[in-house]
This record gives sequence, structure tokens and C-alpha cells, in this order.
Amino acid sequence: MVKKESKSKIRVKKHKRIRNRFSGTAQRPRLAVFRSNNHMYAQIIDDTVGNTLVAASTLEKEVKAELEKTNNVDAAAYVGTVIAKRALEKGITTVVYDRGGYIYHGKVAALAEAAREAGLIF
Repeated sequence: MVKKESKSKIRVKKHKRIRNRFSGTAQRPRLAVFRSNNHMYAQIIDDTVGNTLVAASTLEKEVKAELEKTNNVDAAAYVGTVIAKRALEKGITTVVYDRGGYIYHGKVAALAEAAREAGLIF
């Protein structure tokens, strides 16, 4: 009998492989993305200290009020613009994009493109 590994376990393995290649520093922190079935989350992290510098998600009241749904491409793009604006306010201009083991497509790509358009460099 063939046993198939769950998609979430495969994603976690991919994410660990990706994280071996790069990490966020104080000069160039990591923009980490997580998506659940209902929400999108984005954090800018300095891995040398282990601090989250900036965060945004569709759970926040201000973000949720602007959105019709919290689990579509439009919501992801809005979170991308919000995280970019907050990062620029804190003086963060360049980041390393961590797609979290997800395929660069759909919501993950929309968040990245919106963050780029809002002024983040990666």
C-alpha cells in the first residue's frame, strides 16, 4: 500500500529547505508569509535576534474592514501593501522574501507583487 505524505508536511519540509538557504539580518530582514484556509499573515523578521519587526494579517480590524473576504487574492494583495507601508515607516526598504514552502502563485505571488509596488525591494 502506498502511503502519501500530507500536503502540510510536504510544505513544512520545503520551508525548512528554503530556510537553510537564507535568513534575515538587521540590514535585510526576512518577509515571511503564511496562509491558512481563512487568512493571510505576513511578518518581517530579523533572524539574528529573533524579533518580529513588522507584522500584518487579515485578522486585524483595520485590514478586515477594508476587505470583503479574507481568503482571496485581493486580501493577500492588500496585506502586501499594508506590510510594505509599515516596513517603510520603520525604515526597512529591502527584504528577503520567504514564501514559506508555498508555490509562488496565487495569493503568495499577489502579496509579493503588492509589497513590491508599495515600495519594498526584493
